[in-house]
Amino acid sequence: MLPVVKNLRFVIVLLPWLSVVSLMSYFWIDGTRSNTFGKLQTVSTSVTSRPADHGPRPPTNSFSFDSDNDGIPDAAELSSFRDRENFKRAFTGIAEMQFYRISDQWNGEQRDCAGLVRFAWREAVRSHDRAWFQKMGPGYEVFAADVSTNYLDRASLGEKLFRTDFGAYKTTDLAEAKFSEFADARTLKNFNSRLISRDRQFAQPGDLLFYHQPWIHKFPYHVMILVGESHISTAEARDWVIYHTGASAVDQGTVKKVQLSVLDQHPNKPWRPVESNPNFLGFYRLKILE
Repeated sequence: MLPVVKNLRFVIVLLPWLSVVSLMSYFWIDGTRSNTFGKLQTVSTSVTSRPADHGPRPPTNSFSFDSDNDGIPDAAELSSFRDRENFKRAFTGIAEMQFYRISDQWNGEQRDCAGLVRFAWREAVRSHDRAWFQKMGPGYEVFAADVSTNYLDRASLGEKLFRTDFGAYKTTDLAEAKFSEFADARTLKNFNSRLISRDRQFAQPGDLLFYHQPWIHKFPYHVMILVGESHISTAEARDWVIYHTGASAVDQGTVKKVQLSVLDQHPNKPWRPVESNPNFLGFYRLKILE
């Protein structure tokens, strides 16, 4: 009988402790579940709050970018050395050819100094395939390899190559007529090229020479193209310049080819391309080459 009593006492003492342990276990497990659920909720929220994945980012030369804020979209600029050199050779070669034989593709109503720049620029970025040579007329040779394939399509400007207003490029510029197929000498200077120097030692073939003659009220700006070494003649000179004189009261003007060293001695001093001439604005480089 005595052992039974002892066992009952042990059970009576043990029961309260078992109750306490059970309660502690219940609350510990419930707390763990709550914390785990909270963590899961946090993870779930962080995942759903991520921005939607719209695929790869556009390349830096996308038509919507103007990384140098020069008003020309990056896609319209010639970013590789090879493209820039090929453009300059084609640009100057096509311009020089107009001295020997004006192409029928150059609109007769746009034959002036700026018109020569526009024509040579536009034709330089085209694909120079058999059809192009046939349209340009006899005498044309391959001046250089084509610039990047389908430039006119890739640049998304189409034939509207010339910027007409200040400011960095915006995607609304085309709709707001800030690019055009036409640009006079002033527009080419202000919006499509930048000053390199008035010192010719910093100039390169393909650069433009600008003059300002305010007494010529209708067209005070004039532009020439620095060709450098001739693409066609065998003359050793490396300072050839091509320009159109523009129409006058007596004729439609003509294309001239002359050396810088000869222009230095021009009898009319405002036409001399020297630093001491205030009417000579300097050598400018096309922004698509920068």
